[in-house]
Amino acid sequence: MAKVRVAIIGVGNCASSFVQGLHYYRNAKPNDFVPGLMHVSLGGYHIRDVEISAAIDIDKNKVGRDLSEAIYTWPNNTLVFAKVPRSGISVHRGMTHDGLGKYLSKIIQKAPGSTVDITKLLRDTGTDVVVNYLPVGSEEATKWYVEQVLEAGCAFVNCIPVFIAREAYWRQRFEKRGLPLIGDDVKSQVGATITHRVLAHLFDDRGVRIDRTYQLNFGGNTDFLNMLERERLESKKISKTGAVTSIIPYALPEENIHVGPSDYVPWLKDRKWCHIRMEGTTFGDVPLNLELKLEVWDSPNSAGVVIDAVRCAKLALDQGIKGALVGPSSYFKKSPPIQYPDEVARQLTEDFIRDPQSELRLRKQPSLARAGAAHAIGHGLSTNGSRRLTSRPAKASPVGEDGGPRRPRKPAKKAPAARRSR
Repeated sequence: MAKVRVAIIGVGNCASSFVQGLHYYRNAKPNDFVPGLMHVSLGGYHIRDVEISAAIDIDKNKVGRDLSEAIYTWPNNTLVFAKVPRSGISVHRGMTHDGLGKYLSKIIQKAPGSTVDITKLLRDTGTDVVVNYLPVGSEEATKWYVEQVLEAGCAFVNCIPVFIAREAYWRQRFEKRGLPLIGDDVKSQVGATITHRVLAHLFDDRGVRIDRTYQLNFGGNTDFLNMLERERLESKKISKTGAVTSIIPYALPEENIHVGPSDYVPWLKDRKWCHIRMEGTTFGDVPLNLELKLEVWDSPNSAGVVIDAVRCAKLALDQGIKGALVGPSSYFKKSPPIQYPDEVARQLTEDFIRDPQSELRLRKQPSLARAGAAHAIGHGLSTNGSRRLTSRPAKASPVGEDGGPRRPRKPAKKAPAARRSR
């Protein structure tokens, strides 16, 4: 079987867990259950078929080192669950732009020397897929790297909340170059966002009106240190908030929902603690409150998702499927071009894995041609035009004409939602 050659931009904690995971599960049997992976062999590509072709960073402590050493180098502080042998892949000096913020610049020094020719590096190493692991808020840097990726002719998996797959301009650029794209902002295996979405879905499904909610996150890795710089947080808050509100079929006043990172606690290292509170109204206008605390190791929590995403991107490359992949983006990412309920997104991704051409059939459905069709498709249509994915009635779409969240009318305050019959 051919390999999936992957280049990594940003050799931080997430890259460390990704590389460790490839080694840790390299000998898994096809029928083994691997936590966090959809399949050991996905579309014919085994975990061990994913190879690192290149690694890029700007940290002087990492540039020039073998990747097997760089992934454990401070300020990386994630859990070490596999000792990766020497890879022969040296970390190359990348472009900085806005990738090094106010707080990160206090602990990271830029490596001397000039930026490597990224396009040439990707071509010379036979890279198929590029994974973006830059720090949150790296708007200019991400877009600069995307230009290099397009020029080199690679697929792109965007793991951060800089909107590429969500924006029509960039989708069209990838379509013109005949290249696939999966994005934006990775959705972890069981992280704060997916947990909050499941709870919002549960409230809606059981007829509880959601009145107010918050999600507070804090941790001790460089991601949380970087996000102390509030100016870099705008896209992250948009991404996380939109992922939650897309599940709620009515608008919450802006002051009644807060989702986002809160603080940096160094001794937590790569652990993230999440606190969710939801306040709702049940039958008889009786209040219902829920509080939840989630503790995770942040970077391993997303590594399996990215291993699946890069294999889906390679399947699309093999099949000549271009542009943003609708199903995989919705399942793997917080801010895809179209939001689907998670169970529908998973089914669409399974359909894609079995038959990548299902992606093209999905795009041709008339309802996809209209803005605001996401939930109508998710709740009524299939990728082949016959099998229904779910029997639940269609809801208003969370997607507006500009690709942002649509705000449907809110139900009357004094009328509690009736519980759906089962």
